Amino acid sequence: MRSRDASPGKPAPQPGPAVVPAPVRRRLFADLTPLRTSVDYRRLWFGNTISWMGQQMTALAVSLQVYAITRSTFAVGLVGLCSLVPLVIFGLYGGAVADTLDRRKLGLVSATGASVMSVVLAGAALARYHHVWLLYSVVALQAVCFAMNSPARSSMIPRLLPPEQLPAANALNSLTSNLGLMAGPSLGGVIVGLWGYQAAYLVDVVAFGASLYAMWRLPAMRPDQGTEGGAAPRRASVVDGLRFLATRPNLRMTFFADLAAMVLAQPRALFPAIAALWYGGDAKTVGLLVAAPAIGSVLGGLFSGWLGRVRRHGRAILCAVAAWGAAIAVFGLTRQLWLGLFFLAVAGAADTVSMVFRSTMLQAATPDRMRGRLQGVFIVVVAGGPRLGDFLAGSAADLTSPSTTVVCGGLACLLVLGLLALRWRGFARYDARDPQA
Repeated sequence: MRSRDASPGKPAPQPGPAVVPAPVRRRLFADLTPLRTSVDYRRLWFGNTISWMGQQMTALAVSLQVYAITRSTFAVGLVGLCSLVPLVIFGLYGGAVADTLDRRKLGLVSATGASVMSVVLAGAALARYHHVWLLYSVVALQAVCFAMNSPARSSMIPRLLPPEQLPAANALNSLTSNLGLMAGPSLGGVIVGLWGYQAAYLVDVVAFGASLYAMWRLPAMRPDQGTEGGAAPRRASVVDGLRFLATRPNLRMTFFADLAAMVLAQPRALFPAIAALWYGGDAKTVGLLVAAPAIGSVLGGLFSGWLGRVRRHGRAILCAVAAWGAAIAVFGLTRQLWLGLFFLAVAGAADTVSMVFRSTMLQAATPDRMRGRLQGVFIVVVAGGPRLGDFLAGSAADLTSPSTTVVCGGLACLLVLGLLALRWRGFARYDARDPQA
């Protein structure tokens, strides 16, 4: 029987190379729909990607410069403390400001402030003014600018995109963050080695231009201050934001679940000891252990196309955090390096899934007038949780052993997560089609 497409004078068509249908590609790879449909979001995403890379280059350059001046690892560690304290203190305040002022203007001012700080670093390096107090001060001020900028920028996204595109947008944002954490320090090290600290700082100044341009092109974005009771308050209050959060169990659970993972099952501080005791390695082994979760996170972002079809976001967060805890616990039992790196990468991919849905719930289930303040809480949790986890893991390992600490930490994460899920059963039933905080 002749094919319907064949004709007497033409040969039958030959099968060509297999083409993956568009729906399958979307299931496999990151969904780029937000970049295609919103010009404003596309500018904001590209601007943030470039500026974030520059910020990571500066972070490495500052650490290298502090060590070159002091020859002290303790002094380098203080750089992180100078950044963490302002993030925690000003994160909540920055969220309140983002719920009061035009978020576009706040983003412009805070990004400009951060770029000015990079100019100060470059000028001091060019003038050979090498003083640790200046570096610490600039790092702290940059953290203040970030704490003011991040809630404003995150609160803009639900105004630029429809709700169904928020998971894809947050997956793209996660990809930006993790690629910057991987590539930024590497590029920074090369640039510092070739042209000095001032070159890395000047590149950061130029990179901020992309973020400033994206913010400049946005429309005015004042928060919607309407309330159920009538007139809106003239000034947003941090306390009101915390009171709002206290009445929203689903949103609280997003923070509790993340803290269960980052505080109880965070093995990062133990990597130097683990590299030596478990694998007989050195600094290169530590670098592999640090890179493995980031690689997993990047892969989780690249292959995130399926996330947009998930509707039970609470259930997805519970599964992702459980996967993190289980992967960390199994990592604690490994004694082969390649197997340990694999489970750390699995944990990193699970963390990306959790972050995407936690961010989406926070954006979709929060009224616009409260988004800045809850994004401020998000910053505090994301910045403070892993640091607290580092302290807890280091203290526990001194009392027991790295292996016991890692395995018990992963199991504790699973136990606490299960108790939280039992306490707030409605979280697993959260439906993105009807977001209830």
